[in-house]
Amino acid sequence: MITPLLENLELDTVGLERLIEHLIKGGVHGIFLLGTNGEGPSLDYRIRKQLVAETCKIVAHRVPVLVGITDTSLACSLEMANYSKQVGADMLVLAPPYYFPISQAEMVRYLEIIVPQLELPFLLYDIPSCTNLHLNLSTIKRAAQLGAIGVKDSSGDLGALYSIIEAFKDDGNFSVIAGAELFLSDVVMHGGHGVVAGGANIFPRLFVDLYEASVRKDLGQVARLRQKILQIHATLYNLGDSSTRSIMAIKGSLSLLGICSDYMAPPLHAFEAKDRQRISDYLAGFEWVEGGIRH
Repeated sequence: MITPLLENLELDTVGLERLIEHLIKGGVHGIFLLGTNGEGPSLDYRIRKQLVAETCKIVAHRVPVLVGITDTSLACSLEMANYSKQVGADMLVLAPPYYFPISQAEMVRYLEIIVPQLELPFLLYDIPSCTNLHLNLSTIKRAAQLGAIGVKDSSGDLGALYSIIEAFKDDGNFSVIAGAELFLSDVVMHGGHGVVAGGANIFPRLFVDLYEASVRKDLGQVARLRQKILQIHATLYNLGDSSTRSIMAIKGSLSLLGICSDYMAPPLHAFEAKDRQRISDYLAGFEWVEGGIRH
């Protein structure tokens, strides 16, 4: 989930409630806070904590709430983990500490230190574009031994993702989830368990329907729904040359749909008027129905 912000970078609490209700009405199976789309590393701890507390209050256990606790500091990660437990979150999400490049062995040692201090179940998060470490299968297996209940693989490496699925195919207590929304049908039909889809902020029902069609192996419906997602990538996500343009597009779309504001925490920024108009034009090209777009 993105983090709705006001111009003064305070939490947009009205927009937050509208967004959460939009997601739950769209059928999502869980809400992940303070990830990449949530601009987690750019937010101060007061706002992070307010977001987690308000979200847990609004969600009221209708779906699981997962909280990203990754930080450069072990103490800060534990602070967020403990606070998330206090306010009613269900799970934690942990990636390698960023800034200092670390080895696989150093990541394992880090897990051996932090995991015994976590009071909630956790998912491992592999996002090498932001952490400079692509977790290997051995590290993921060690995390599972320590208690990880799954992995979110945002490496973009489909071969590595299939290797993880194969390695855990007989483990009913470990979930393999992709971070790339275009991988949703491939992952589910190859034995994985789902995807954390940024585009579901805008079109939750579309991604839920694709998940369900993939579980059923309804290839015709999968092809039709995947084409809609390709359309999103070719239009909304294709504005400008910023590496964060998909986040900008998601926030811009939600703003134009009247769900929440599109302000972003520096150094990220919202689209200017010209590109906002292009987003509006793209959104107008989708045929809307209750809870999403027609497919």
